[in-house]
Amino acid sequence: MVHRRDIKTKRGFTLIELLVVILILAVLAAMIVPKLVGRAEDAKVSAARSSLSALGRMLETFRLDNGRYPTTEEGLQALREAPSDAANWKGPYTTKPIEDDPWGMPYQYEFPGAEGDDSYLLYSFGKDGVEGGEGHAADLIESGA
Repeated sequence: MVHRRDIKTKRGFTLIELLVVILILAVLAAMIVPKLVGRAEDAKVSAARSSLSALGRMLETFRLDNGRYPTTEEGLQALREAPSDAANWKGPYTTKPIEDDPWGMPYQYEFPGAEGDDSYLLYSFGKDGVEGGEGHAADLIESGA
C-alpha cells in the first residue's frame, strides 16, 4: 500500500515584495534619522547651557564668600579646592568633578571678563571646538558681573 503524503507547499516572498519592503524602510529611515540626529545636537547644546549656568551660580557663591572671582590661573578648580589666598573659602562649591562640555572639551574660564575687573567669562566653543561658528558650532557664553 502506497501512502500518499500531503506535501504542503511553502510560499516565500517574491523578490519584488522584498524590494518594496526595503524601499519603504529606506524612505522611513531617510525621514526619521536626520530629525533624531538634530535632536541629539540640540540636547548637547541644552546640556552645555545648563552646565554653564550651574557653574556661573557656583562662581557667584565663591565671589560672595571670598569677595572676588577665581583668577584665570586658579580656574574652575577653585570651586573644588581652596586657593591659597581665599581665607573665607567655604567650599567645595561642587562635590562633582568639573566635567568637560558635551563635546569632550573643557569649559573655558577667564577672569577678569570683558565687562571689567569684577566680571568673568565662562564659555564652551560648541560642537566644532574652535572660537566662533554658527548653529551647533556656535560658542556658548555665560558671563557674570
